[in-house]
Amino acid sequence: MRISMPLQYAGDPKAAVDQVIELEKVGLDTVWVAEVYGFDAPTLMGYIAARTETVQIGSAILPLYTRTPTLIAMTAAGLDDLSGGRAILGLGASGPQVIEGFHGVPYVKPLARTRETIEICRKVWRREERLTHDGAVFQLPLPAERGTGLGKPLKIINHPVRSEIPVYVASLGVKNVAMTAEIADGWLPHLFIPEKAHTVWGEALAEGRAKRDASLGELEVSAGGLLAIGEGEDTKRLLDLVRPMIALYVGGMGAKGKNFYNTVARRYGYEEAAEKIQDLYLAGKKDEAAAAVPEEFVELTNMVGPESYVRERVEAFRAAGVTRLNVIPVGEDPVALIEKVKGWASST
Repeated sequence: MRISMPLQYAGDPKAAVDQVIELEKVGLDTVWVAEVYGFDAPTLMGYIAARTETVQIGSAILPLYTRTPTLIAMTAAGLDDLSGGRAILGLGASGPQVIEGFHGVPYVKPLARTRETIEICRKVWRREERLTHDGAVFQLPLPAERGTGLGKPLKIINHPVRSEIPVYVASLGVKNVAMTAEIADGWLPHLFIPEKAHTVWGEALAEGRAKRDASLGELEVSAGGLLAIGEGEDTKRLLDLVRPMIALYVGGMGAKGKNFYNTVARRYGYEEAAEKIQDLYLAGKKDEAAAAVPEEFVELTNMVGPESYVRERVEAFRAAGVTRLNVIPVGEDPVALIEKVKGWASST
């Protein structure tokens, strides 16, 4: 199991990259760069590539609706070249609030768009022939009746460092997870509870894996949470740091009946709490929504407590199929934390 870390998208990005450089020295394997509706991810990913040597650099995530599939492929290939083959393309559909509200693009056919984007990216990187695609969402070149009629098949000018850049998909819904297990190199689930993951996604993962091309290898899984080691209440109180984030996703990322994270919380067995969190959050009572997040939900999505307990949590994630343990180190010495957990993750 490898160790990865999400780069915090709020605050000073340069200071966050300084930390990545120090963590790389003790074995951090991957850094994930979010975009949401803040600074764009590729700019920061290029900056990380210039300042690091070994850490893999993944987008988590590039929202599919904000770029054409060809531009996504070009961006990943460019980063892969500049980093010496260290790029990971993390994709996701995001949600209607961001896509329609911030970008003004209709949120339609997310599954078909995901599948076709991955197909087009892989065609671009392989560079075997001029790019064409005839799908339900994308047609390349654009048909004459939809444009000038002057479009023609082209091939990326540069020769990508790798013809197979790893593609990870952030998915939560049953159909999307099944598709991820079928066609992606990796899966980026959010709010992952290892003890409950099989109940929620087991059938979907099995369905997708049954259709999976053997050439893709085993599906990688990147999941985790807050990481802190210590005794006593001071350490346990660190879990309160993630309550607002959980409340944001479960309560505020979408409307009633259209919140993927709320649906996952319900499928975990927190139906009543999910309803309460959403009602409070949508009513503007964010602090109360955070307080309503169940203690068990907070504990099981993170790794915070005495060393023996944290090691048990790490093993729980491993047992649930996680291959890249995604951690947010908190405490006086994040470097020592990463070094310690890297040792655990590397052992069998």
